[in-house]
Amino acid sequence: MQLRGTDLHLTYSDNGAAVIDNLNFTMTSGFNAIFGPSGVGKTSFAKILSNAYPPSQGQLETLNIDHILYTYNLERLPGWAAIGKHLDRVTPEGNEALKDELLTVFGLQDILNQRFSELSMGQQNRINLIRYLLQRFDLLIMDESLANVDEALREKIILTIKARFPDKMFIYISHHLVEVSKFCDQILVFANPATKMRYAMVKGLNHQRGNPLDKKRLGRVMLEIMNAF
Repeated sequence: MQLRGTDLHLTYSDNGAAVIDNLNFTMTSGFNAIFGPSGVGKTSFAKILSNAYPPSQGQLETLNIDHILYTYNLERLPGWAAIGKHLDRVTPEGNEALKDELLTVFGLQDILNQRFSELSMGQQNRINLIRYLLQRFDLLIMDESLANVDEALREKIILTIKARFPDKMFIYISHHLVEVSKFCDQILVFANPATKMRYAMVKGLNHQRGNPLDKKRLGRVMLEIMNAF
């Protein structure tokens, strides 16, 4: 699978400011990331990828990517929805074992009788992510999808996703520099619009479950990302 953008621009008509300006990139299958400060266009870019926004100009090409899903922080179900019954309804036939596995890994097996409105924000985000992982997809865009989840559990979830879906493509949007550097493969860095170089592609550590952590290399990746600003 491959995702390629050529001379992408996105301009909002109300003020004429370019949110995305001359972006060129290539990403392939794996657990990848978009990283940068707030307000630099990360979510707008994600919506271009998910076909929610057309680019003002430029071309977005996909190779062997037919199904793109987009999930984001603060995405909500109706408050009255019982979690277990909702997941039963949205789980495709044949994915029941996957649903049970994800509920266990995500630490949610004990809240299935609760309503969505009764859950914490971290629990709500985890349920929403499970809903998408159960569906058919080639590319899943995760826009702050693990916000309000503690660090140890986020790591467990990310490593499980990487091991469980090795042939899929993910784009993870997060403000956690260490996390993005450690777990992601290709990191598209969005810098502040005032900087000379708006975008940079950095090779991440792509840490896998069961592998030793190369702390020196992790530090180099973090430094390269920060130098892109």
